[in-house]
Amino acid sequence: MATLQSIRSKGPLLVIVIGLALFAFIAGDAWKVLQPHQGRQDVGEVNGEKLSAQEYQQMVDEFSEVIKLTNGLNSLGEDDLNRIKDQVWNTYVTNQLIANEAEKLGLKVTDKELQAIIDEGTNPLLMQTPFRNPQTGAFDKDMLKKFLVEYANLSSSQMPAQYVEYYQKMGNFWKFVEKTLKESTLASKYQNLIAKSLISNPVAAEDAFKGRTAQSDLLLAGVPYASISDSTITVSDSEIKDLYNERKESYKQPVETRDIQFIDVHVVPSDADRAAVLQEATEYSNQLDKTTSDYAAFIRSTGSAVNYADFAINKTSLPQDVVARLDSTSINEVYGPYYNQSDDSYNAFKILAKATAPDSIQFRQIQVMADTEDKRIALADSIFDAIKGGADFAEIAKAYGQTGEAAWVDARNWEGAALDAENTTYIKTLINQPVNELKNLQLGQVNLILQVMNKKAMKPKYQVAIIKLPIEFSKETYSDAYNKFSQFVAQNTTLEDMKKNAEEAGYTVIPRSDFRSDEHYVGGIRSTQDALRWIFDAKEGEVSPLYECGENDHMMVVGLEAINKKGYVNINKVANVLKAEIIRDKKAEQLMSQMQGFNSLDQVKGMNDAVSDSVKHVTFGAPAYISVTHASEPAISAYASKAEVNKISAPIKGNAGVYMIQAYAKDNGTEEFDAKKEETSLSSMAPRYADQCIYELREKAKVTDQRYLYF
Repeated sequence: MATLQSIRSKGPLLVIVIGLALFAFIAGDAWKVLQPHQGRQDVGEVNGEKLSAQEYQQMVDEFSEVIKLTNGLNSLGEDDLNRIKDQVWNTYVTNQLIANEAEKLGLKVTDKELQAIIDEGTNPLLMQTPFRNPQTGAFDKDMLKKFLVEYANLSSSQMPAQYVEYYQKMGNFWKFVEKTLKESTLASKYQNLIAKSLISNPVAAEDAFKGRTAQSDLLLAGVPYASISDSTITVSDSEIKDLYNERKESYKQPVETRDIQFIDVHVVPSDADRAAVLQEATEYSNQLDKTTSDYAAFIRSTGSAVNYADFAINKTSLPQDVVARLDSTSINEVYGPYYNQSDDSYNAFKILAKATAPDSIQFRQIQVMADTEDKRIALADSIFDAIKGGADFAEIAKAYGQTGEAAWVDARNWEGAALDAENTTYIKTLINQPVNELKNLQLGQVNLILQVMNKKAMKPKYQVAIIKLPIEFSKETYSDAYNKFSQFVAQNTTLEDMKKNAEEAGYTVIPRSDFRSDEHYVGGIRSTQDALRWIFDAKEGEVSPLYECGENDHMMVVGLEAINKKGYVNINKVANVLKAEIIRDKKAEQLMSQMQGFNSLDQVKGMNDAVSDSVKHVTFGAPAYISVTHASEPAISAYASKAEVNKISAPIKGNAGVYMIQAYAKDNGTEEFDAKKEETSLSSMAPRYADQCIYELREKAKVTDQRYLYF
């Protein structure tokens, strides 16, 4: 029990009520949407090893709980969950690939190695656990050991059910940490093995040093490719095909994708909707003027987007539009209704009080629980009387399995939050209770023997009742938009018809190429999982049903234009890019031919549309930037490193034109060559190459990702 109380004392609001403390762990199963789809039960496969939907769901749920615990969250948003799903999948794939390679090489992580990492306590993952020394913040292995002993004896303990469940959640969290430590350590071993096999040498070190320090100052002249019209260049299909075959490996597509065209209808409030919200805000502001008590119930009844706090809070916790009007409003005066453009809302507010209150409060408490309410009240009264009579607070706390340690809590933990009645009572008690005064506070099924030890950072604060009504569309507005769009979808059942008739109907068709199944959203719109699944099950030319999506404010229809199989990209999709490169090369040939035999920059300057410039401090290690053509030119850096002073170069084919250069000064710099230092610098690049090896493993592996079936 002592370990549990020590852990629980770390979070400010975590210690308010036992039910609140547990909420971060049991509030909601973050992701319960996995369902079999068309008889298929697997979300993916790595080199023949299948991952079932149930296993994947378990991993996602497990990691979701870890994220909530380590970040002090009660729930996760849709975007957070999608990131978690991707991270879980990518980690699974990487671990599978590394485990396979490690087995071939005889690499493993023993239990003894794992224990040594825990004993050392410096691994960053350990620093994310609650098992940390309260004074130093460092990982405390003794705290962990005590917890594990208590966890092992959980079945024979007599602790309340809430504590048992908390221990079980914490035990699952530690199992996740151990598993992750083992996997990450194996990955580090594999990557280190690769990194250590990449060694530098004196020759490479000297080249790297010269490439970084040897500088050239140049004069240049050239002719941009833009000076030649593209229409004067002829490119044949065979030339495009030849270049495609030459560059084919760079056009490799690792996963299957789709080319789609879709219409997204965003439903917005009508003028009538806006007028209705203004009328509602006006009526509420009149009622607010007459209200003198139970503001919490009144504000809740208005559906205000701003939570009511029954105590004074910082300006920073109030909406900016309210803050801007506070100084021009008196206490008990209603300001509004008024329109706020930044969040498209009608508003009114009433300042109920101004006060000076602490931003930080130090307190200690003893939680009192018992089998019955009468026993709990009697026990709480007994503890309260004993401490009032001079008994030691900390000693009594220890007698009930708690530390009784003082903890600081900051106002930002409650200001702006949605608090129920019990939490509001608790916070008001902390704010208003005099320092060193003892209080026996009943909250639900727990009593708290509470003592405020200190208050600091006293600031002016405001208690404000705020009515904020976002302007939203009505059911009638949505129904009208739905009926119109559904009629369009029913009349245009092919992609060609959809594209041909959309503009006349007032809709815009949005093209999207190479859409992947792991993108979660179609067109960046939330709740488009059904549309995503349709896209990867449909045939070319088909049009989807109408999907209602977003935050219940979007409708969508999708047409499937093309299926792009895994492998090499179709030449037609890259033909324009290849053609542009061939045109550039042919322009370069023309210009280089015209410059053939030139022996001065003046001759280049005499050409049509020629440009000239001077460039200083050009090194081999960095591409030269040519301001007159607005281009980065690595070729000029390479030529400059070998150029002799005052000697004219041959024509140089660049990215934006053809140039000739003349170096007029060279400088090797003042830095002394240190072979050891340069070799060390080159060796530091090895981990990056090791990471690239992991990427190569994935590219060559047989990885199938069909998680979209279960999003």
